[in-house]
Parts: sequence; C-alpha cells; structure tokens
Amino acid sequence: MNDEQYTIHHIEHISSRSFEEVITDFGTLVGNVENGTFRRLSAAANNEGDFSKRVREHEGKSGFMQFLLVDHGSWLPHVGINGKKARMYTIGNPLIAETMLKYDIRVGLNVPVRLFIYENSSDNTARLAYDLPSSLMSRLKNEEVTIAVQKLDAKLGDLCENVANAFKRQN
Repeated sequence: MNDEQYTIHHIEHISSRSFEEVITDFGTLVGNVENGTFRRLSAAANNEGDFSKRVREHEGKSGFMQFLLVDHGSWLPHVGINGKKARMYTIGNPLIAETMLKYDIRVGLNVPVRLFIYENSSDNTARLAYDLPSSLMSRLKNEEVTIAVQKLDAKLGDLCENVANAFKRQN
C-alpha cells in the first residue's frame, strides 16, 4: 500500500444571483453526455477522427460536457435536512483528458473533474467550487502532465469566470 499526502488548492467563485439562475446559466455553457450518451458515442466511433467529431458535437460552449449530476438538494429532505440547494457536477472532455492520460494513466482518478454548485445561506450567494486539477495531480510528479493539466486549470477557471462575469453583468 502507498500512502501519500499532498496539498489541494480549493477555489470558489461567488455570485450574488440566485442558485437557480446560476445552475441555469452554467447549464447553457456545458454539453451533456449523461444517461448512456457517452457510452453510445464512444461505441459508435469508427476511428480517432470519428470519435473526436462525435465528442465535439456534444461539447458545450465552454468545451466541457456533463457526465454526471448529483442533486444533493433533492435527497437531503428525506434525511431531515431541509432548505439546502447543492449540486455536484462531473464535467470534462475526453479530448482534454487524453492530453494528460497519454503521459500517466493515473490522471484518470481526477478527470473528469468535479464541480460543486451550492447556495451559501449565510450570505445568500451561489458558489461554484472545485479543487484545482493541477493540485490534485501534483503527486504524480510528471512534467508532461503538469504542462497539460495547467491548460485544464485555465479552461475550468475560464468557465467559472465567464459564468461569474455574466452574473455580474446581469445584476
């Protein structure tokens, strides 16, 4: 067994808009390959070019696609926790993942990435939170992965900044 410790860089983008507005706007920027869509897309591809074409057809404006949504707010009332709005999204793009996985398969533990959108009731803000991918992969100590994951960091940051800036422009 290996037991490693490393530092994670956590980021939160804050919006004064409602949780509902935030998730709606976020959804407009991210494609969706849930419910078997990605599996079918991959199975139908004939070659690398065809796979890339099929992936690009499902990308959102941000270049990301949603693989999974866990709506914590929908199940929490069943265990006596009411009034919480929180969703965890798994988002990514296999064409981005490939730029890292080709150097170290262990990257697969952290791609696609998780993004948590929640309502902070103490200050009535909506927040987009994630752990910076490069910090998650720093333990790999692989220069090629480090270079590639910095592009993912920027792309994820741009997505959240674009959402946050849209929120500010509309306030």
